[in-house]
Amino acid sequence: MMGANEEDMGEAPAEGKGEEEKVLKTYLPKDIEAGEELTPDMSAYEMLHTFRARASCLSFDVVRDRLGPREGYPVTAYAVAGTQADKGKKNSIIVMKMSNLNREKEEKEDEKEEEDEEKSDEEEDDEEKEEDEKAKEVLQTAEIYHQGTVNRIRICPHESESRTFVASWSEKGKVHIWDIGPQLSSLETGGSKDVQKVKPVYTFGGHVEEGYGMDWSPTRRGYLLTGDCTRHIHLWTPRESDWLVSQQTFSSHQESVEDIQWSPNEEHVFASCSVDKSIRIWDDRAPHHKACMITVPDAHTSDVNVINWNRTEPFLVSGGDDGVIKVWDLRKLDSHAALFKHHNGPITSVEWHPTDSSVFGASGEDNQVSLWDLGVESSEPLIINDTEVPPQLLFIHQGQEEIKELHWHPYIPGLLLTTSLHDFNVFKTISV
Repeated sequence: MMGANEEDMGEAPAEGKGEEEKVLKTYLPKDIEAGEELTPDMSAYEMLHTFRARASCLSFDVVRDRLGPREGYPVTAYAVAGTQADKGKKNSIIVMKMSNLNREKEEKEDEKEEEDEEKSDEEEDDEEKEEDEKAKEVLQTAEIYHQGTVNRIRICPHESESRTFVASWSEKGKVHIWDIGPQLSSLETGGSKDVQKVKPVYTFGGHVEEGYGMDWSPTRRGYLLTGDCTRHIHLWTPRESDWLVSQQTFSSHQESVEDIQWSPNEEHVFASCSVDKSIRIWDDRAPHHKACMITVPDAHTSDVNVINWNRTEPFLVSGGDDGVIKVWDLRKLDSHAALFKHHNGPITSVEWHPTDSSVFGASGEDNQVSLWDLGVESSEPLIINDTEVPPQLLFIHQGQEEIKELHWHPYIPGLLLTTSLHDFNVFKTISV
């Protein structure tokens, strides 16, 4: 968990010693007072890096690169993000390569002291500068001009030899498909500082208003779903050179569609959630007006913001404006299977770990990222600093403002990426 500054550290005398030693307390999130500053306990991280893009990014996705499954350091990761630029400035899609991501240093103090005694100050300074330069993370970018703020961006999970498709939801009410293959290639030679004007591969302007719901099918190449703020969901069917977007819509929701998720196993089934507080399960083979097969009418007490489908187990996780995270067993949707009330603000993102089916992450408007493990079966809360904490809560990450999305890296075990108002965090904890 994130550590605190000295004001949050207690002091107690050590047994058998005349002098006092500092005792670190477990830190639980609270309102930060003026003059206080959060400091991470780096012993809780295998790695932690921060990157700042040209503008705030509401949404991003991890690129499934050709490096494949891997472990070890330094780490290289690719991502694509969409900006929310300040008024008067241009928005863009940013293709990113983050490299030379090193593990946190584990210094052996005794050995370091012995070495320091034998070296001059000048030698030490030179060595430290050289080590810092070698360990410094590198961010390379290539940008594509985008008309309007990018509400949401998602990368097609199916690999292609020459093309990498990305879908973006614009605040202008249009959905664009882009090929970011050339931008990914340019990153291998340093990227570009210029924002390029590139024509989208395809644009759909048939939504009545802007939206946020968007998901590529993991089982059918090129199939896409997009949902808007007027409750309509469109199905995109790929053709040889473009897409056929259904004019008939899935419209059983009563208010804005906030998130959409294809089933990872059943190719015609998808889930959606809405401002109308409901979660719905659909089958796209049925007539549109009958396609909604299951409705959970009051899944949360207010807007249901986000959902995510477990890849191997019949579970769905959801997060709402009520700050509650719920886990649903799709075999029995009359009630939630688990409920966690930890966050103090609306939930902005949830996602299952790609290989550990019991672990998921969540982010909230309370500037927290929380990691959870359903494999912990205890129902008795932990008492930390006189506060009850769910035993399934593994880790709390802080240090960012207005965290919007989190994603696990599909190929690097335990690596998590988050985007916020000011920056991106790329980190791996000792807990997952």
